[in-house]
Amino acid sequence: MDSTDISSDLTEILYTKDQIDARVREVAAQIDADYEGKNPLLVGVLNGAVMVVADLSRALKIHCEMDWMAVSSYGSGTQTSGVVRILKDLNTNLEGRHVIVVEDIIDTGLTLTYLMQNLASRDPASLKIMTMFRKPEAIQSPLEIAYVGYDLPNRFVVGYGLDYAGRYRNLTDVGILSPHIYA
Repeated sequence: MDSTDISSDLTEILYTKDQIDARVREVAAQIDADYEGKNPLLVGVLNGAVMVVADLSRALKIHCEMDWMAVSSYGSGTQTSGVVRILKDLNTNLEGRHVIVVEDIIDTGLTLTYLMQNLASRDPASLKIMTMFRKPEAIQSPLEIAYVGYDLPNRFVVGYGLDYAGRYRNLTDVGILSPHIYA
């Protein structure tokens, strides 16, 4: 889906498909250099990271493997409490593996903090985070993020895996969702 198809749903385009593609290639080049000869495991956090993992893995020049997790955090409405439940766990043993957790977006960081503690307890050789988008103003939990695509304002954004009520994930651009959609 292109942003021109739903222009009345967005107030602003923050990043275009071409900008996102270029940044994914830049991040992939960093990962290629950092993991040369190591065959990292990309752990995608469902559902939002599907687009990022697909594009990142294809941009890598090194071998990599993929696995997926689904987590749910409880809270009221649009706020997370940081209480996390694993809905789908990994099929891969992490012991001795170089693991890169791939996220679509980090806002508060509470869910990811729990997830990183959980994965670290599985004895990986290394454990890093790659996120396509980050909202620095919203972060409530300190996380060391090795690879960041773009920083976003603390607004309601959709596209490239980011959704509202399950919609807009397939939007190729990233934009600010118009309040009339969710008000």
